[in-house]
Amino acid sequence: MEAEVVLNQIVTEELYADKLFWFALPEANKFLLTIVVTTTILSFMVSKLQTELKQNKPFGSIEEEVLLNLARTAEVVSSAIAIVLKQADLTGTQYNALRILRGAGSDGLSCGEVGERMVTKDSDITRLLDRLESRGLISRERPANNRRTVIARITDEGLRVLADLDEPVSQSNRRIAGHLGKERLETLNTLLEDLRSELI
Repeated sequence: MEAEVVLNQIVTEELYADKLFWFALPEANKFLLTIVVTTTILSFMVSKLQTELKQNKPFGSIEEEVLLNLARTAEVVSSAIAIVLKQADLTGTQYNALRILRGAGSDGLSCGEVGERMVTKDSDITRLLDRLESRGLISRERPANNRRTVIARITDEGLRVLADLDEPVSQSNRRIAGHLGKERLETLNTLLEDLRSELI
């Protein structure tokens, strides 16, 4: 804010000193000069992310700021969703695993297949499934034709828990992102996919 005030004062003084020259300029040139001044002012403004992180110095690059903004946003969104999942005593990864198994239906999935489909990778899928099984939300068994593989399936209780969460989670999603509107959300979705495609 101080930088903006100082710059405004400098610009005002310069324009006042050259006022005769300014008014003699064609309208097109006046418009161009206004754009240059506005752009310079904006470059001195502190970003919202800097304010949230209480950072005084500017970021090293726009790439750094965008990636930090992405991480910050993911943390805020995860925290908001965690509040909804808390009513079912589930973590985000447990909820993700249950949804994956619901989608798999009666065929179920192996531990490795569940891990491949997770939104956020969990280093210990076996322990994650252990906790869900101990609550009766999933069941596991070894197929007779392949005793080395363990197949996990969602139980009726697991389906009930998810059904109870479906609407609250949908409402939370709309509350978090709905204000952006369909067009901006589609653009954001494309940008995120483009960013991720370079890494996987």
